[in-house]
Amino acid sequence: MKTTGKKASLFIAQAALIAAMYAVLTLVQQLLFPGTASMAVQYRVSEALMILCLFSGAAVPGLTLGCFLANFLFMSALPVDMIFGSIATLLAALCMRALRKVCVKGFPVLSFLMPAVFNGIIVGAEIEIFFVEGSFHFGSFLVQGAFVALGEIAVMFTAGIALYFSMKKLAKNNTFINS
Repeated sequence: MKTTGKKASLFIAQAALIAAMYAVLTLVQQLLFPGTASMAVQYRVSEALMILCLFSGAAVPGLTLGCFLANFLFMSALPVDMIFGSIATLLAALCMRALRKVCVKGFPVLSFLMPAVFNGIIVGAEIEIFFVEGSFHFGSFLVQGAFVALGEIAVMFTAGIALYFSMKKLAKNNTFINS
């Protein structure tokens, strides 16, 4: 019974730490480089933490909460962005976790694409519906979604890859990471 309690405590601690890291990284980036973490075309460095889903199940709630907190506390985001941005993060994190063992030449490329897919569709639609005046235009949605997805791909295939290989090296003998 103690083992279960310890595992639950570790899971909660990991999720809280990941949420705090995401929120603080987003805040620091926004303070140092205004707009780079909050505009439609962005390079939100904290999104590289999505890689943690490949190593710990606690990353799923941690990243979702971190995204919500960053948008709520630091970004002065509209409620719609807090909700839909967090949903996009949750869905991407769940899919990354589910696809973590699907690899191409030992690399989980499908997992790396999930933030671009979900943010591109959900945040792209959010921008088109709530922030572009006039009626919904599918072509414009595709453009908005493509810009969001390109930002996610840029983060995941630069900072995300660096973090992935660093974590992979650490994960070999570390039970904190492999949960």
